[in-house]
Parts: sequence; C-alpha cells; structure tokens
Amino acid sequence: MPEILCKTLQHGSLEYWDSVALRYKILRIPLNLDFGYSQLIAENHDLHLAAFQDDKIVACLILTPLENGKMKMRQVAVDDHLQGQGIGKALVVYSEEIARHKGADEMVLNARETAVPFYLSLRYEIYGEPFTEVGIPHRSMRKKL
Repeated sequence: MPEILCKTLQHGSLEYWDSVALRYKILRIPLNLDFGYSQLIAENHDLHLAAFQDDKIVACLILTPLENGKMKMRQVAVDDHLQGQGIGKALVVYSEEIARHKGADEMVLNARETAVPFYLSLRYEIYGEPFTEVGIPHRSMRKKL
C-alpha cells in the first residue's frame, strides 16, 4: 500500500475543493444532499485535514473548535474504494494530535450508526441517546485526548 501523508488544508485552496468533492461523493450523494454556498463559507473557521496517497486526497475530515477544551470532528470521509485499509484511522489519529496541539482535551463527534464500531476501535465512547440526523441513525461519541 502506498504511504499515507496527513496534512492540514487551507480553506479555499485547490486541495480544500478536492476534499469538498470527496465529502460530496461519500457523504452527500448517497443521501441526495448537496452543499450550500453559506455552509462552505462558514467552514472558514474550521480546521480541514486530509490524507493523501500518491498526491491524491483519499480521506478528509473537519475539526471545529468548541468551548471548554472540546474539539468536534465532523464530515469524515474516506474514498469508498479504500475503506478498511487504515487510512481513516491514520487521519483520525492525526486529527487528535492537531486537536491536542490546539489546546483541546476532548474530541466529540456524531457518528453514523454504521461508523460506531470504527470509532469504538479507536477508544471513543458512546454517550447520550441515539438520534436521527440527515435521516439516518447516529450516536454521540467522545474521547479524552
């Protein structure tokens, strides 16, 4: 397997738009959803991270700083042809390092029910009651950093 390189992207850069395209393909198209212009503009204050193989984005996620030392992970997407190969794990571990560097001591996220086992394997814990978001079951999860 080619080497995985994780890095932070600049909002509005060409790599950022490649990550938007990957999120759209993996997260939005299956639910018949699109991005609104205001949604993408609002991401300007978030941290955009991506994993690359052979100079191509193969996974991405967003970190949103919250109050009280928390960081929210969202919009996690791994190319559907490469899932299960450790790329998502590498990117999540990288995101935890970035969050700690930014002063966060807890990562929180809303996981699709199908992704819960992935996050449990990375020592995230479920809290709260199940809920529905964008028409599909989710669980709130967290991890002390």
